[in-house]
Order: sequence, then structure tokens, then C-alpha cells
Amino acid sequence: MKVLLIGVGTVGEAIARLSAGRPWLERMVLADHDIDRARRVAAVVGDAASHPVARIDASDAEAVAELARAQDVDLVMNAVDPRFLMPIFRGALAADVDYMDMAVSLSEPHPTDPYRLPGVKLGDRQFELASRWEERGRLALVGAGMDPGLSEVFAAHARKHLFDEIDELNVRDGGDLRIEGYRFATVFSIWTTIEECLNPPIVWERGRGFFTLEPFSEPERFVFPEGIGPVECVHVEHEEVTLLPRWVDARRVTFKYALGDEFIGVLRTLHAIGLDRNDPIRVRDVEVRPRDVVAALVPDPATLGEHMRGRAVVGTHVTGIRDGRPREVYLYQMCDAQETMARFGLQPVAWQTGFNPVVAMELLAEGVWQGAGVLGCEAFDPDPYLAILDRDGIHHAMVEIEPGRATA
Repeated sequence: MKVLLIGVGTVGEAIARLSAGRPWLERMVLADHDIDRARRVAAVVGDAASHPVARIDASDAEAVAELARAQDVDLVMNAVDPRFLMPIFRGALAADVDYMDMAVSLSEPHPTDPYRLPGVKLGDRQFELASRWEERGRLALVGAGMDPGLSEVFAAHARKHLFDEIDELNVRDGGDLRIEGYRFATVFSIWTTIEECLNPPIVWERGRGFFTLEPFSEPERFVFPEGIGPVECVHVEHEEVTLLPRWVDARRVTFKYALGDEFIGVLRTLHAIGLDRNDPIRVRDVEVRPRDVVAALVPDPATLGEHMRGRAVVGTHVTGIRDGRPREVYLYQMCDAQETMARFGLQPVAWQTGFNPVVAMELLAEGVWQGAGVLGCEAFDPDPYLAILDRDGIHHAMVEIEPGRATA
């Protein structure tokens, strides 16, 4: 497979490093608006022939298409923040190549009733173009990261092997991960953190469809495994809620994240004073976007691996019926920050997110996963995916939960 990787930031670098030397990878072009950063990542990979660099303006769909054609790639791998998702998505379609991302197109809140009704939902703009991908016989594999991504593979595994009938699919992220030595820092892009945490979170229910709530609503103390125990989680806008109902039959789908009171307080303050805004404002003679100012001041997550301690857990909590009896499980992946740095030289969230598109690319390159249109990971057989995790020694596990005891 020949891949055009657009974006070599925190997660893009992880993808480049984790895919290097794989037998299915012929070439991976490292493209970024910052050509010096692309060169630094290429130097870390250490193979200029298999990992050439290029400068790209990810906001320009035609530039994406031209570079994909010039490099004769099979797949465009989108690893930039979601602001630039649609130009890259359209550019890959124009170039007539396959496409993959780790998020989906951005939402827009309902103009008059944002905390009850959805407006433009996550992924809507991509799915509007699904027929064009189908007509070309090309695949756009969307949301193929950790979550969304592996979280949906877990749901597909539960559907195939563990349940006769699924009641709830609840993605729950947490653990005891912390960043030492900083008053405020984030484990991934602050821009994306603000976007998904302050937008109205979305829920899906059979018979009701999609509806929205206020940010950080319905807190619950979810009991995480591996001795971590109960940690408070709150609703956050996330892709699984809009993706899973397309392919996995369930009564209810939710996403909650363990943010912590202090972190939520900072986000509320940013919102209260307008620093979460993404529209430009004029400061004297310069136009700036407040959120970009925050992003420029917060430490780069890619540089924080040595300061991270604890464990990050991402998983899918599933309830339903098996053989006529209630069943409840949590399927999850866990990584330890210090172990991940020692083994891969990557901070844990970068590694967790980055290994998943590498697995998905292998399945596409080998023809194990095949399809056309705009599809999520749960549309495919989960078994080969989990088999690669086992082969590569990547942790994943499941705990049985006494029905009704997932929260404390």
C-alpha cells in the first residue's frame, strides 16, 4: 500500500512510526503544512525512500488531490484536526483513491434549541457524499482511531459473539492518567478538546432517534477495571453515538468521558469569557481566533509523554440479553503512560490513537476488509482486527459485570 499521510502532529507521528517497516507498506508520504516537522518525523523513522516528505495546505481540496495523484497513492490518511477534514475528504474523492480518518466531519448545534435537538450531526457532511464514493467503488473508512475506532470494533465483537440482543452501547473513557508539573495541560489537542466537550453532547435512543443535552450532563461514577475503580464520567459529544446506530442494533447509545471537576472548570471558564470561540475577532489591527490563541499557549501534547503518569482506559460497556438472561460486559484497551513511553517513545494517547489506523490499513492492504462508500469500523468483521492486536501484543480485555453494577 502507498499512503499519503496528511498531518504529522501528535498522532500523525505515531502513525508514521508505528507503520514503518510493516510488510504491507510500500511508501508513506509525510505531508504537513510545516515541512520542517515532516522532516523531523522522517528523520525519526529513518528511511527517506519509504517516507518522503511534502508540504500540503490541508484546507485546499485540489491541493490534496494533486499531491495524491502526483505520489500515486492508494490511500489518503487524514491525521489533522477536524477543521480540515472535509477538504481532505473531498480531495481524496477527487483523486479517486481510498480514504481514512480518525474522527468525522464537525457538527453544528441546532440554531434555536441546541440542548434538545441536534443540528448538523457529526459525520453528516461525509455521509451526504456516500453515494459518490459507492459509485466510484472507493472506500472512505471514517472514525478509525481509538475512539471512535477500536471502541466500535468492541461493539461489533459484542454483537457477533456475546449477545443475542443488545440494550445499551455506552463508550466510557477514563483511568488515572495525569500530567505532572503543569497547572493545565491536555493529553490531546486542546482545539479538539474544546470542540467536543463544549458542544451539546448527543444521545441516540430507539424510537426517539438523536437528541442533545447540556455539556457535562448526567454525571455517573463508572467503575473502571484494573483496580482503578469508580471515576466520574460525563456526557461529551463523540462520533460513536452517530456511527454505531447505523450498523449495530441497540436501544441506546451514549458516550461519557472522565474529565474531572478541575478540568471541567477550566473549560467552563474558557467558554464564559469567549476563549472557546472559533470565529475570528479583531485585536487592534490583527484578526485572531480565540481558540487558536488558547492552543498556542497550552503545551504541545506530543511533548508531554515524560510528564504523564498512570493509565488510560478506553472501552465499550454493553448491556443486553444472552441465552435469555441479562448480561453486562466492558470491553476495553488500557495502556500505562510510562510503559508506553519506554516501549514506543510515544505518549499514551498518541500511541492508543495511532496504532488503530495502522491495524486498519493492514486489513485494507491485505484485502481482509473490503467495501465501498462511507463506512465505520463496526461495518466490518471485528475478528481479524482483534487478531492483529493479539499478534502484536496490544492489550485488550473484557470484564463481566453483575447486571446493574457498572456504576457506583
